[in-house]
Amino acid sequence: MKKLNFQASLPVTFLREGNKFVAYTPALDLSTAGDTFEQAKSRFSEAVQIFFEECYNMGTLERVLKELGWRRGVNSWNPNIRRLHSA
Repeated sequence: MKKLNFQASLPVTFLREGNKFVAYTPALDLSTAGDTFEQAKSRFSEAVQIFFEECYNMGTLERVLKELGWRRGVNSWNPNIRRLHSA
């Protein structure tokens, strides 16, 4: 499996639910959890990496990002921030 090299700035919300910490980004509709804040943060980074790698390897990255409301910029993809505030 090819490892992707990319940079992304994603809005992330960290919540405490009971004795767990949850990390969520509406830009990818992706969440993960951990027993500590640091564990949730680490797992979130890993989940984002896996998300992009799997979509890229399956040839669905562009379609998935469009479905999530992202738009192509001049040299990059950007999440549609307005979409993040609707729900």
